[in-house]
Amino acid sequence: MQTRKKYIFLTFLASWLLIFFFGGDQLRRFAFFSGRKAEARRNWPHWTDRSLLKNFADPEELQRDGDPSLLSPQERRAAWLSVYKSSRCRMESCFDFSRCERNGFKVFTYPRERDQPISESYGKILASIERSRYYTPKPEEACLFILSIDTLDRDHLSAQYVRDVDEKIRGFPLWNGGQNHLIFNLYSGTWPNYTGDLGFDIGQAILAKASFDTESFRPGFDVSIPLFSKDHPQRGGERGWLSQDSVPPKKKYLLVFKGKRYLTGIGSGTRNALHHIHNGKDIISLTTCKHGKDWEKHKDTRCDKDNVDYEKFDYQELLHNSTFCIVPRGRRLGSFRFLEALQAACIPVLLSDGWELPFAEAIDWSKAAVVGSERLLLQIPSAIRCIHPEHVLAFQQQTQFLWDAYFSSVDKIVHTTLEIIKDRLSPHRSRSRFLWNTLPGGLLVLPNFSTHPGDFPFYYLQHGSSPSEKFTAFIRVVSQAGSLSQPILRLIQAISGSQYCAQILVLWSCEKPPPPSGKWPQTTVPLTIIQGRKKLSDRFFPYTAIQTDAVLSLDEHTSLSTSEVDFAFVVWRSFPERIVGFPALSHFWDPEQGRWGYTSKWTNELSIVLTAAAFYHRYYHSLFTEYLPEGLRDLVDGLSACEDILMNVLVAAVTKLPPIKVTQRKQHKETVPQQVKGTAGAAGSRHFSQRQDCLNQLVDWFGYMPLVSSQLRLDPVLFKDQVSVLRKKYPRLERP
Repeated sequence: MQTRKKYIFLTFLASWLLIFFFGGDQLRRFAFFSGRKAEARRNWPHWTDRSLLKNFADPEELQRDGDPSLLSPQERRAAWLSVYKSSRCRMESCFDFSRCERNGFKVFTYPRERDQPISESYGKILASIERSRYYTPKPEEACLFILSIDTLDRDHLSAQYVRDVDEKIRGFPLWNGGQNHLIFNLYSGTWPNYTGDLGFDIGQAILAKASFDTESFRPGFDVSIPLFSKDHPQRGGERGWLSQDSVPPKKKYLLVFKGKRYLTGIGSGTRNALHHIHNGKDIISLTTCKHGKDWEKHKDTRCDKDNVDYEKFDYQELLHNSTFCIVPRGRRLGSFRFLEALQAACIPVLLSDGWELPFAEAIDWSKAAVVGSERLLLQIPSAIRCIHPEHVLAFQQQTQFLWDAYFSSVDKIVHTTLEIIKDRLSPHRSRSRFLWNTLPGGLLVLPNFSTHPGDFPFYYLQHGSSPSEKFTAFIRVVSQAGSLSQPILRLIQAISGSQYCAQILVLWSCEKPPPPSGKWPQTTVPLTIIQGRKKLSDRFFPYTAIQTDAVLSLDEHTSLSTSEVDFAFVVWRSFPERIVGFPALSHFWDPEQGRWGYTSKWTNELSIVLTAAAFYHRYYHSLFTEYLPEGLRDLVDGLSACEDILMNVLVAAVTKLPPIKVTQRKQHKETVPQQVKGTAGAAGSRHFSQRQDCLNQLVDWFGYMPLVSSQLRLDPVLFKDQVSVLRKKYPRLERP
């Protein structure tokens, strides 16, 4: 037993000695490498053999993707913090809500200095604000302030760069560290890095900026806006290019790009790689090196061939005939190409990593654009080929909606910016993303009216609901007699006899007080008198007494039967977003006069239904009073019989649809206010002239002609057919 223990001990000792002498070096090297690996994890990328391998790049360079002109993440962060010293700003911490409580959301623009020129684009931005419903000339009423200093171009190499901005804004008594200020910017930084440096401290101001980087963007505080050119229209804007017959959505080319190729510097990596996806068939990717003063010094072997191929295709033709358009980053993250693709219904394929897309707080870009990665460029063709044609068509339609609703003019870009900020002030009364991304768009859906889609006239079909089954009759009385005439008595009786009438409201706009209640006819529905302010725009004020969805607007001299009212209301319930009524007009372009005109002759075409006898949704009262600026309502009050044209123009601008005329016994005639005997002809001529002037001034304000013509008239089934009267639902419509 002792001998066995002795052998075991000697064997163990011999084994330990062998390991120590022959394996010790390996154990020491293992410990060495373990320590080096731990150090490498802490200080990546240091290598285990750094003593043998020479360092050709430090860690900061390795994160620049091979381009020495690009800033590393740490450098970008440092540059950002130097510009945005209030980088943690949020509405709750850097915005004074109390300034907006007394007078609502009002915007004040600083007075312009005579010796300080501003760019054309910044002039358009200021004009958009000053002609809007948000504007106030009194700073004490303002919730938001806009500088008169042009801050759009902050590239110090630009001729429009304004110097010493810091010194100037510190001298403004309203500046207050930038609190409740909004600063617009399109270009920041300069060659070669194009950082977000604006050249001055914005303090606690909100920044509305193009080419916004997600790293510097302050969510819920800043606003990302699109880059637009100096030629972008002030208001109105061109329509989108998608036509109604563009089905199927597939076009001649699948994917196109035509633009500059940067040989060096920021943005060159993406554009230099675009030639890899060009196949000359359904994918066209054309670049040119021929730009800038010294392009020949840096040109490579591809430049000459690229420049030749570049001239073979027209850019506008490619936009018109392509389903998808590549929108790569330029020197900055955004480019003009983004808005050009939207207008052309060419679905944008975005290759701009880190770009905070315009108005992304409100707009769902996943329904209108393909967001790609610059590093996965070669996968783009196969990815878009997999998109189903139905989805392609939906993408195209959404590009047209977004273009028309938010981007087609400077007015819409500025108003969208302001409305996004306004929504932040009252989150419980803000628009949902559904309202922002569905026709007619967030600008035309007022949260003060409602935040529920079912309360608006546009969404009944989508929600499977219908408007209320009753209407409110709204009769305007302007007769100077001060007594009830026979026409108004007959009208009240006819209206109250309708099975759909809920109540009758009479807007009394006469100098004399209304007759006592005993003088009014007895009706089966409530009859209420409202004292007007003797303004033409009063008839479209959002009175709280109107509780039904439908409003039947009437003049005191209108002649209608109960059957006409019933049939018109049934028609309106099928088209609640439109004006449905009886007397109609049509507009036309007069080439000799170079202006728009209108006619009340009985023709086969119409574009206006007078509100002397018409149904519409009560929401249009709120839109008329709260959406339109005060100056436009003052125009209506100063011109005779202009308010009904403005209402038609407004509804057409919102819906892009014509009004609907229903069957009538041709008894309605356009009336003019009572005049002194012998002057009726002159009054009628003046009345007609004022309508013409009104129409042209409205077109000038909207920036285009919103009215849409139609040749449709809706009649009851079997109307004037040679069948038994018992088979007709509205037989009295055929009586003379």
